[in-house]
Amino acid sequence: MSDNTQNAAGDKPVSRRNEHHAALDEKYPTKRGPMDVLAKNIFLLLTHITCDMKCYHKENFPKNNPYVVASNHQSYPDGVLIIDYLPKGHFKWMCCLAASDLETDHGYLGRLIMRVGRGIAVDRYGNPVRGLIKAKKEVEKGNICFVFPEGTRSHTGKLGEMKDGAAYLAIKANVPLVPVYISGAYQIWPRTQKHPHPFKGFLKRKKIRIYIGEPMHAADYDNDPHKMTAAFCQWMHDMEDKYWDPDLAFD
Repeated sequence: MSDNTQNAAGDKPVSRRNEHHAALDEKYPTKRGPMDVLAKNIFLLLTHITCDMKCYHKENFPKNNPYVVASNHQSYPDGVLIIDYLPKGHFKWMCCLAASDLETDHGYLGRLIMRVGRGIAVDRYGNPVRGLIKAKKEVEKGNICFVFPEGTRSHTGKLGEMKDGAAYLAIKANVPLVPVYISGAYQIWPRTQKHPHPFKGFLKRKKIRIYIGEPMHAADYDNDPHKMTAAFCQWMHDMEDKYWDPDLAFD
């Protein structure tokens, strides 16, 4: 029987499916070039100049990769903000799960973020399993994978519903999950605005605070992604209660 024959369920021919999957494996993670690294460095320099940005407990990042980073999602460049505090040498190993429409519906900025983050596309409205399987393979190769369990940027700056993808990935790849809470990015660049607004008043900089939690390990949660996600959610909500408004948080 030819490889191009459809199966009984009427699916795509096997060879075409295999070619499609091979093409996706080749495309993702997206390739990061020298100009993308330069754009990342310029953005972070401007962010430090225009914003009051600090990170707490960055020593909680594992010294050795691989691992999974799971963060809340307040603004477009949340992943880039976290990148600034990764241990030396870890950036080149960083990839991320990203909504597939980031590279199709968000113009040049979306495509740039996809390349800088070495994105692995996930269909947020369909089946995310393909993206998770690809991310697992990349983590097993030694990569660090960023995941935003809310699946989209916050509409209000507050935490949304958290999905199990980050915990599933960490458990299946047998690596630590590092929780990260970002505060203040929403106040600077909410999803309702096309451009960031880093100043309040006359040249008074708004604050961004990034908090790195202690790594979470699968064995502590019986290798159960639901239990790990519940613990992750509790940590995130505790951080939100303390630090959502960076102007009121203790430095």
